Amino acid sequence: MQSIFDTIKHCALEIDRAIKSEDLGYCDSANASGDDQLKLDIKSDAIIEKAFSGHPLVKSLVSEEKEGELVMNETGKYTICYDPLDGSSLVDVNLSVGSIFGIYDGELKGENLVASAYVVYGPRIELVTVVKGEAPKHYRAQNDTFLTVYETLQLNKKGKLNAPGGTQQHWYDYHKSFIDKLFAEGYRLRYSGGMVPDLHQILLKGGGIFSYPGTSDKPEGKLRQLFEVLPFALVYEAAGGEAVDHKGHRLLELAPLHVHDTTPCFFGSRYEIAKLKEAYGV
Repeated sequence: MQSIFDTIKHCALEIDRAIKSEDLGYCDSANASGDDQLKLDIKSDAIIEKAFSGHPLVKSLVSEEKEGELVMNETGKYTICYDPLDGSSLVDVNLSVGSIFGIYDGELKGENLVASAYVVYGPRIELVTVVKGEAPKHYRAQNDTFLTVYETLQLNKKGKLNAPGGTQQHWYDYHKSFIDKLFAEGYRLRYSGGMVPDLHQILLKGGGIFSYPGTSDKPEGKLRQLFEVLPFALVYEAAGGEAVDHKGHRLLELAPLHVHDTTPCFFGSRYEIAKLKEAYGV
């Protein structure tokens, strides 16, 4: 697994250079989910595809920017599902963005996710990795070398941060009530519009909740299971938190029917997830 993480580190450095120097404009195309593609999305996708093209452990790649599975090596063991540049529309206003990787052994479903990683591109490049059954590890790039910051990342049982996603106009009443009650308890709003930096902040600051609910216009949520939701679910559970859907089920029990399936999702400390389940009646 370390060789896969080392390749992700290589990709992170290249993508960071692209963010700082490449064209920030849109292409005349959309990805498989119908989102308009930035040139940086395509560039980041190409960097990752090239880096893993000769990796002996990687059987195939599944990208948010492509329709289906790309077979790389028939004798490989793992499939890597990734979002090459999550939150890419924030680059032109100089906010942090990220890359997300889920590493699957066998059928693409939560129980077969054996490791995950994400990268934050901000004032510094930071990387968090996790292997199933182990605690998440935190690294920071310095002079193109990733140095360990924390050998173990751990969430508190209760946090202070609240990152509510989705358009509030389309929230269901019970979700709005849940969010309002958290603010009434003194929680602080921390929402940038980027999944990676917001979940990273909650993880490093000790706890809280990130929510992206089903809404009246998107009842199945917006975030994609294989590329975004499941990798972070593994990180949060490994850090002592929880990651559930709108029915209170563990996100890691999801089995997508299509590679681009979405789901409502909630990641947080145990206290906030308990409050969520109470509000949702599950």
